[in-house]
Formats: sequence, structure tokens, C-alpha cells
Amino acid sequence: MQEIESLERNNTSHQNIILIGMPGVGKSTIGVILAKVLGADFIDSDLVIQNQYHKRLKDIISEDGLDGFLRIEEDVNATISPEHAVIATGGSVIYGPKAMEHFQSIGTIVYLRIDYDYLLSRLGDLDERGVAHRPNQTLLDLYHERCVLYEKYADITIDETDLDIERTVNQLKAALGVN
Repeated sequence: MQEIESLERNNTSHQNIILIGMPGVGKSTIGVILAKVLGADFIDSDLVIQNQYHKRLKDIISEDGLDGFLRIEEDVNATISPEHAVIATGGSVIYGPKAMEHFQSIGTIVYLRIDYDYLLSRLGDLDERGVAHRPNQTLLDLYHERCVLYEKYADITIDETDLDIERTVNQLKAALGVN
């Protein structure tokens, strides 16, 4: 019943789905497919950041530091306000309370969750991928730190461990009450 209640709570004039989760879980891939199914726009917030700053994420992190990047990410995400879209966020968006409060006000937040071992097999180099993390912070440290925050903000959680893209999209559609 939590899923139904959360959808009713977020049933405003905005009908957005915001995808959160660790890097490598497929937020962008799932988001594009879900947007097609829903007849909605698709927004990748990492690309919005890159377009606004004319730099790759890893270059922003390198030049502005982790804290600088997180401020930029929070500010940009807090201004994304579509009417009917699927928004794939960067994995570190949950560090920005202003952005997360904004997303809670404009749609339903879906946490795409996978087990750590599965994530480890999917994710490459953290730095090359532009993953926001502190020096010497391992993927396991990052996973434990972030999962608590993803769960805090999620209206719906989809455990996609061992699911392919089609099955993940089907579970998400069912949770959203979409045929």
C-alpha cells in the first residue's frame, strides 16, 4: 500500500518520475524506455549539468572539488521543473537536500536498487565515470553511505538485482500502475 499512498501524495499537476540510485544501475537506460512507455519527456540531469557548465562531470569534480561539484549538482537539479518527464539523476543527487525536496514536490521518486556484488560487476572506474566520491573512498563505502539516503527519499523501490532491463521496466510500470 505504500506505493499507492506515495503516488496519491505526489499526484499534483506535475507527473514526473525521478529515478535515483547508484551509478551503473541503469537510471538513464531505464529512464529512456520508461519515458517512451509513458509518452513523457526524458531528462538526464548529469547531461543538464554538463551542458550548463560545458564540461564533463569528471572535469567539474577535478576542477571544483567534490564539495564544489555537489553544490553545482544540487543547484542544477533544484531547477529542473518539467511537467511530464522521467528524470534520471546522478548517483550523488541525494546529498543535496534542496534538490531532493524539489523532486519530492514535482513527482514520484523511484530508487533503482541492486546488490553490491552485482553493482561491482557492472561499474567500471569511479573516477573515469565521473562518480562523486571522496579520495580513498571505496565503492563499498559509497554504497553503504548512499543506500541509506536513497531509501530515505524513495517513494518506490525497485530491486533490480538479477533483472534485465525489460523486467525492471515491467516492475516499475506495475508499481506506478501503468499498463
